[in-house]
Amino acid sequence: MILELTTTSLVEWSRWQFAMTAIYHYMFVPLTLGLSFLLAMMETLWYRTGKVEWLHAAKFWMKLFAVNFAIGIATGLILEFQFGSNWSNYSWFVGDIFGAPLAIEGLFAFFLEATFFAVMFFGWERVSRRFHLLSTWMVFIGSNISALWILVANAWMQNPVGMEFNPLTARNEMVDFWAVLFSPTAMSKFFHTVTSAYTLSACFVIGVSGWFILKRRHLEFCRKSILLASVFGFCSILATMFTGDLSARDITRTQPMKLAAMEGLNEGGKGVDLTLIGLTVTDPALPSDRMYRVKYGIALPNMLSFLGYHDFDAYIPGVQDILNGYVSSDGTEYPSVEQRMANGRMAIAALKDYRKAVDEGDDAVAAQALQLLRTHFQDFGYGYLSSPEEVIPPIPLVFYSFRIMVGLGFLFLLLFVVAGWYAKKRKFACFRLIPYLAIVCVPLAYVASQCGWIVAEVGRQPWVVQHLMPTQVAITRIASGWVVTTFWMFAVLFTLLLIAELGIMFAQIRKGVKGAE
Repeated sequence: MILELTTTSLVEWSRWQFAMTAIYHYMFVPLTLGLSFLLAMMETLWYRTGKVEWLHAAKFWMKLFAVNFAIGIATGLILEFQFGSNWSNYSWFVGDIFGAPLAIEGLFAFFLEATFFAVMFFGWERVSRRFHLLSTWMVFIGSNISALWILVANAWMQNPVGMEFNPLTARNEMVDFWAVLFSPTAMSKFFHTVTSAYTLSACFVIGVSGWFILKRRHLEFCRKSILLASVFGFCSILATMFTGDLSARDITRTQPMKLAAMEGLNEGGKGVDLTLIGLTVTDPALPSDRMYRVKYGIALPNMLSFLGYHDFDAYIPGVQDILNGYVSSDGTEYPSVEQRMANGRMAIAALKDYRKAVDEGDDAVAAQALQLLRTHFQDFGYGYLSSPEEVIPPIPLVFYSFRIMVGLGFLFLLLFVVAGWYAKKRKFACFRLIPYLAIVCVPLAYVASQCGWIVAEVGRQPWVVQHLMPTQVAITRIASGWVVTTFWMFAVLFTLLLIAELGIMFAQIRKGVKGAE
């Protein structure tokens, strides 16, 4: 019992530490991805037109970009180190696959981004205008390529493809690099993540410009910045909605429990409604205390079926259907979770028998065990679960996070339309509500961004690798006290870094735009 409690504490503290680090890190990443494009566009406009106001704009936003970029690197390094310190079993199990995209990201994309960042930030008077412009574009390209490889690695965890399991080493090995890179999960995740980051960056530029407008400072600078950011943001939010649709269709096929949690859907069926808003409540009549009812909901008829399959009459399973087993709309039969747990235990036992038979030189037993392992390997991770209910993620957190993310997306769409009109018509003397809306949307953009990651990562629990490795198996067997200590160390450090970043950025904003009227 003591060992069980210690292990549980270690798992929870390891998860909290990784989640805390990831949340802090992703406060800095989205602005890097999108603001780098706006910097490149501003400098391009200066290079093409010779209008010095675009140069002033590029230099101002570059200062804010630099502060964000530097602290993002520090948090990102600590995040990656945790794979070896806290999640060594996971790293062993998937290292041949997960490590490849991260290595490419570090050796190619990050060095590309960091090298040209130095030229971009320090090279205004040291290199030619053309080479400086090229450097700014390379920072944008490098940061987005970096995001690609990280998201490819994350997508593989959500939908493991392009690999084979080596029973001798107990590791997954990559056999098809292109399947890993171009899997539908990886592509939808990459484009949805980066376009949402572009949306956040556009909100940031419009919000800061809105503050200047309220202070009656740099109005022409604000007009140009808002016009550029509004067009960029409008295109980005539409792309985010489109890629969100692609992501939802992929989740329907690869992670149906996540979709059920997003909707609080207990019993599925054909022509399932999409809940717009509602409350998740407990119900003693439900078979598990992890399941919830949605009350007072407003729904769109048949829209969840359409969201998942672009078919208003498609079958969507609920939590109970997934637990009991179901047949999907494409005719695939999925056994109950209890059956998958039994399959997983057979796969785990077959792995042990195979390795023992290989050591003893018994080829017949080894071949039989290997065949059994391959037959049930798709359910390998279920063998480590103690009850079927463990596959149910925290439904209220996923349910509300999804609705906050989507609702704020429509708010940002409204912001880009009205802000673009506001700047184009130069309505700075009236409609004072618009600059306030722009300022409020800056923190809300970060809220939406974090909610998206909560849906993606909390929604796939208990899996660290979908169907193959549950979270409690992935951790490093170390004293939980070490994880608790480093959790609080990182929490204090990251909080101080965030305070420092906000202080520096606010100070730069208050200084204003050098050379601008």
